[in-house]
Amino acid sequence: MLPTVARALRVSELGSVVGVRPDTIRYYERVGLLPPPNRTPGGYRAYDAAAVDRLRFIRGAQRLGLRLVDIRHLLAVRDTGICPCEPAEHLLRRRLAEVDAEIARLTALRTEMAAMAAALPVTGCPPPSPGTWCPSMEGGDPTCSC
Repeated sequence: MLPTVARALRVSELGSVVGVRPDTIRYYERVGLLPPPNRTPGGYRAYDAAAVDRLRFIRGAQRLGLRLVDIRHLLAVRDTGICPCEPAEHLLRRRLAEVDAEIARLTALRTEMAAMAAALPVTGCPPPSPGTWCPSMEGGDPTCSC
């Protein structure tokens, strides 16, 4: 739900409403994610409710891990009045594949770390061999050497 913006918001006020720093808002303007706002007679940026909506969209897309270039593309489609569902589906499916790959990488890393922890001696830890960070185990455990 959008807050009712009775008057234009300055950059710091917009940042407070959306939860971003003013520098981030200015950056989004520079890279074309946020259109340049109207200016007050004193030269201050004056944002309306559409800027609040747009920034919330950007932040939500970032939480999903979408890149700014992808977000810019979705916003461009959205700005034409065409439903952005098809390109959004493509981007989200790509991101899901990236997340799945990262989960697989982290699962393998966890397995390797658990094996290394299990291979450490429980008592009487001997000094480590040169070039390793843990003592070599009898039988030459390869998971414990560099």
